Amino acid sequence: MTRSDLVAQLAERFGQLTQRDAEFAVKTILDAMSEALARGHRIELRGFGSFSINRRPPRMGRNPRSGEQVLIPEKLVPHFKPGKALRESVDAPGGNAARPDKD
Repeated sequence: MTRSDLVAQLAERFGQLTQRDAEFAVKTILDAMSEALARGHRIELRGFGSFSINRRPPRMGRNPRSGEQVLIPEKLVPHFKPGKALRESVDAPGGNAARPDKD
């Protein structure tokens, strides 16, 4: 599902919302979540999951072209941990989650 799919589904599901209002609502929620993570806060949506920031410590890497060692600096990266209800609904036998085909 893409962001525009989500907006379309919200507008369809709630008749009082126009497409523009649904788009504004989705943008506002995602912006608020991004700002909270940027400030280092944790976001928890009960039944869905939680978003947090993980620290990747600095390490030595290797330049693949020259082979020389390069210091890779510390990074802060977003991390999502699914909630129990989401894990169970995705993993349920015969559930709604489509399994990707492996050709």
